[in-house]
Amino acid sequence: MIFITKTFTFEAAHALKDYNGACANIHGHSYKLEVAVTGLSIGEDGMIIDFKDLKALVKKNILDEFDHSLMLNASTSSEVICTLQKQYNKVLVLPFQPTSENLIKHFAALIESVLIPPLSLKRLILYETATSYVTYEE
Repeated sequence: MIFITKTFTFEAAHALKDYNGACANIHGHSYKLEVAVTGLSIGEDGMIIDFKDLKALVKKNILDEFDHSLMLNASTSSEVICTLQKQYNKVLVLPFQPTSENLIKHFAALIESVLIPPLSLKRLILYETATSYVTYEE
């Protein structure tokens, strides 16, 4: 089986609500996201998807929203959320704890919702740091 894989980077901050440790504080990461899709070869050129099309898809559905954002759990105090949203443009209130595990599941759902068969998502890898990552596989 052939996979087409493209790597993306984005910067984002988050805080883990009710976490017992340093990650309860707002802090940032230089995330790296690897997206692998598969499908049938299309056309005489044998491409599954053009890399530029995969780039556009991920940019529109993930990077435009998450790059340079602050991600917070929706159960964070509404007073805190309102204060931060008044001060900053990209405060994302997510219906889950913004851990790498939850983010990768969310990213997978976003990508799967826009892929047109026979394309399908095969794998995502989300690096939170250079040495720490989570993997999602279909």
